Amino acid sequence: MSDINSAIIERLERVVESLQENSVKMGQLLAVHNEKLDKQDKVDEILFEKIDRLSADINRETAAIKKGCERDIRKVDERLRTIEKKMWSIAGGLVVISFILSVPGLQIMRNLTNDKEVSTISGLVVQDIERVR
Repeated sequence: MSDINSAIIERLERVVESLQENSVKMGQLLAVHNEKLDKQDKVDEILFEKIDRLSADINRETAAIKKGCERDIRKVDERLRTIEKKMWSIAGGLVVISFILSVPGLQIMRNLTNDKEVSTISGLVVQDIERVR
């Protein structure tokens, strides 16, 4: 019986030693795993900081581009308004000129300019010149 007991004890000692070795190895694996997790956390933190900086840069650049586009749109709008004013002025001038050169326009212009008054004025000028002599 003592042989059986010593065999069981010996076997139990090997199992305990094996468990101890496995426990040590498991501790080492966990230590390595924790170290890897810590490194990954640091890498993640750096990446998130970079992403935040990139996001802020993109937002800043987007705002600058938007302001530039709005400024350009206002400039184009101002130029279009100026061109439109000139176009309407030219169109109005053409309407007036075409009316004056039309038949009804010529009749109105003849009525506005009275030949008798012109001759009267020239007659007065001639009379004034004769008085001065």
